[in-house]
Amino acid sequence: MKQTIKAIIEAAARAAHAKGSLPSDAIPSVTVEEPKVESQGDYATNIAMVMAKVQKMAPRKIAEAIVAEIPVGETVVESVEIAGPGFINLFLKKEAWLEVVHRVESEKERYGASNLGEGKRVQVEFVSANPTGPLHVGHGRGAAVGDAMARILSFTGHDVDKEYYINDSGRQIRTLGLSLYLRYCQVCGKEVDFPEDCYQGAYIISMAEALKAEKGEALLGMAQEEAVLLCARRAAGEILDGIRDDLEAFQVPFDNWFSEQSLYDADKVMSTIKALEERGVVYEKEGALWFKTSEYGDEKDRVVVRSNGQTTYFASDIAYHMDKFERGYTHLIDVWGADHHGYIPRINASIEATGHNPDDFSVILVQLVNLLRGGEPVAMSTRSGEFVTLKDVVDEVGADAARFIFLSRHYDSPLDFDLELAKKKSNDNPVYYVQYVHARITSILAKAEEEKGLSLSDAPMEGLLTEAEELALMKLLFRFPEIVASASRLMEPHRIAFGLMELASAFHSYYNKHKVLTEDAALSAARLRLVSSVRSVIKTGLALLGVSAPDRM
Repeated sequence: MKQTIKAIIEAAARAAHAKGSLPSDAIPSVTVEEPKVESQGDYATNIAMVMAKVQKMAPRKIAEAIVAEIPVGETVVESVEIAGPGFINLFLKKEAWLEVVHRVESEKERYGASNLGEGKRVQVEFVSANPTGPLHVGHGRGAAVGDAMARILSFTGHDVDKEYYINDSGRQIRTLGLSLYLRYCQVCGKEVDFPEDCYQGAYIISMAEALKAEKGEALLGMAQEEAVLLCARRAAGEILDGIRDDLEAFQVPFDNWFSEQSLYDADKVMSTIKALEERGVVYEKEGALWFKTSEYGDEKDRVVVRSNGQTTYFASDIAYHMDKFERGYTHLIDVWGADHHGYIPRINASIEATGHNPDDFSVILVQLVNLLRGGEPVAMSTRSGEFVTLKDVVDEVGADAARFIFLSRHYDSPLDFDLELAKKKSNDNPVYYVQYVHARITSILAKAEEEKGLSLSDAPMEGLLTEAEELALMKLLFRFPEIVASASRLMEPHRIAFGLMELASAFHSYYNKHKVLTEDAALSAARLRLVSSVRSVIKTGLALLGVSAPDRM
């Protein structure tokens, strides 16, 4: 509808110039907005103010010239008014809004889809938690954001792959192996010190008990380094399997699981560093190799190879992001925890130094989740016996509720997640509030067919859908494609959650005030077409968030 209004305004401006009312033929891009105050029209434009300089006229005079050429009554426009210094407010015919029902019926689950991405290959890398322990609630928020973002990008014409980067190399994996080995020794009856920097979770003890049940005390006869390596591989593999299972239960599949170790096995880390040395952006100092990230906007240079010959995490991250570009992705999106904010400049530096455009790399920073129960904070400690893992939360409240609540606020804001609220079957629970609309309309449609034999196909709507609440619903349906496009362009999936809650609220208001199935068969059929369109958009929006649309609740 905005495009239609823009075209009408542009045509009127050209006509005004042709008649001599506007001196210049320069017509800027028309901006059309929905006024916050309903009395100011369905749409408004400030084009007269924007044109004032080039036309060398007062904005209100320009507005008068344009308005005089708008074919009121002959298009979707019913009336026009000029407000303030030159705003043009447009009021549309009620019948104009019916177009959206036709569009939803025609496009079905593709309503709101676009070719915004023009097939651009995009990789979204998210979660990527170290395989040293189970996923926690914070990982769950990142998983929901990353998966929803990938769904939205795909829906808007991008070629998207989702990737999990497995940090299966380096110090933290050896520490994991040592943790399991020492717990195994304790389970076998040996007295050993358990360092504070080892992994303290009860899951390590459970794995140690399982290892003893399978291997007996065989590992005690091995050299410690060999036993630690065996434990590291076993623990990382077992934990990664658990992570896969947890993400599958959370409806988050990945297209690729990429191993950090594979970069070392293919010698990509050191070959990338050597290439950077040849470019003069890596230099030696005090026996270590340093990257000149300060020359690319970072606050200081960074070590890539320590004086002991060990590479840093940054070194493998450089190679990993180069590998992404080599695989043909034209835009990289990483979803990180907010505590990684300071890491962005050095990755940007590495991308630019290796000949790529930093604008082709984006980072979504996800803030912390505060877990509550009935408004009271839940102690985030495995020793407390409270829920701390993603699996525990999903098992209690369900994947749908968890995902929707994770996506109900901008990821850049901390989120309060109340377990009790997430289980409520009431309007206080946002996912229930939205899903209930889909289930309610499904029930209405079934009743219409079974009891009244009403058919939706080509039922007339003109002159029937005139209630204010019906117009409000149609306006929100019109807005849905714009919401999806904004969510894609700005990488903000919460916009869709907001849009769905607004649409659900409008439906609840409509349903509480008006009967869909009335004694008037024609009116009932028209209203059924409207609510069926609402149901379709609700289902599409929920799918973009990775949330189901149940037919019954």
